[in-house]
Formats: sequence, structure tokens, C-alpha cells
Amino acid sequence: MTKDLFGKALLDYQSGNYTEDIITSTNISEDDELPIPYLFRAFKDMPMLEQKALKLARGTILDVGCGAGSHTLYLQEKGFSVKAIDISEGAIAVAKKRGVKNAVLKSLLDETETFDTVLLLMNGTGIFQELSEVSKYLKHLKSLLKPDGQILIDSSDIKYMYEDDDGGLWIDTQANYYGELDYYLSYQGEDEIPMKWLYLDFETLNLACQSVGLKCKKIQEGEHFDYLAQLELK
Repeated sequence: MTKDLFGKALLDYQSGNYTEDIITSTNISEDDELPIPYLFRAFKDMPMLEQKALKLARGTILDVGCGAGSHTLYLQEKGFSVKAIDISEGAIAVAKKRGVKNAVLKSLLDETETFDTVLLLMNGTGIFQELSEVSKYLKHLKSLLKPDGQILIDSSDIKYMYEDDDGGLWIDTQANYYGELDYYLSYQGEDEIPMKWLYLDFETLNLACQSVGLKCKKIQEGEHFDYLAQLELK
């Protein structure tokens, strides 16, 4: 089980005890600060791809990995019925305190209701963890869709992180898919149990969708190798 340091950081911020940010790193990148206020951002402060996804959301909505509930709160204000789920106890507590009406401590694979829109944002493919798990997650996501439903998911092609100064790639061809990372998080000097986190290039996502009977369309590209995709039933 995780220590839920992410949830602890959100709770500290929510209750006015904000003193430092979360530190994250991966097996291919150095320490980086994740500013906690960013997780409480309003619509106007969200990246273009997130804004686009929220504008495309329709009907009944599932917000997967809702965090502090920023996406859900925006959609609630627009009059949508939204269910927000997260595996972080602290995140769900904060989302409820901030006014999310239907926030549930639950993993995606345990969800069984059906929706018109399923949102997976802030590198939504991360939750798949490894390339070998993608089909399992996509099949499950497909089972959560109403007949005209859609999945809105974002990710990045992180091939650029393997480029050397001459533009060559140093990807180990014997290793796993280059978007599979080990993700480390620490907060207030305490380390979280490392987890797997998956960045998926669009072509790989598209192929995986085809194999499970989903249509996959790239809606928009971001400024840094990131993209937003719309998945629908064939």
C-alpha cells in the first residue's frame, strides 16, 4: 500500500498548512518540484489540452484520478453530473471539502457504472502503468461507456527525453517500451513507494484501441509532445 503522501500534501494545502511542494522524479529524470497550488488550479490556469477536454465533456461524466477535484468542480459549475474517483484517500477528502458532490475512493478497475464521458487527464495513460496492461485497461474503459460515450485521455510521446545533444536516441532496444517509467514521489522528507507510470505515444495508443474495438482520434496536440485523444465505440 502507498503511504498516500500525495493525499497528505493536498490535505495540508487545503487546511492552510502549505509549507513545501511535492518532489517527483523518474528513472530517466532528476528531481522536479510539483507545486501543490497547481493541483488546485482554476479553469483559466489549466493547460490548453485540459481546457479542450473539459469543453468536449458531455452527459454523465467520470473523472478518473480526480486529485483535488479541479476538473470536476469546473464541470459541476457547468451543470454536469460528475462522479470523481481516486485511489488517494487524502485526495478524495480534499475533493469533498472543496465541494465535489460525488467523490469516491475507488480504483478505475473497480468502477462499474456507465457514463457518456470518461476523463483521464494529466497524463491519463499513466494509470495503465505498463504497455502490457494497456489492453486490459482499455477493455475496462470500454465497458464503462454508454452507446454514444467517449473517453478523453491525454499523454505525451517522451522519446525526446532520450535524445542526446546530437539528436540521436539512446533508447535501449532490449528494454521495455520507452514510455514505461518508474515514478518516485517524496513530500516533507518522506519517500512514497515507487510506482509504474506510462507515457504512451499516439500511434501506440491508436493500435491498442483498434485491438479492443475502440476508435481513436487525436483531437489536439499540445506544446510539448503531448496530445489529447478521443476514444469511442466502433
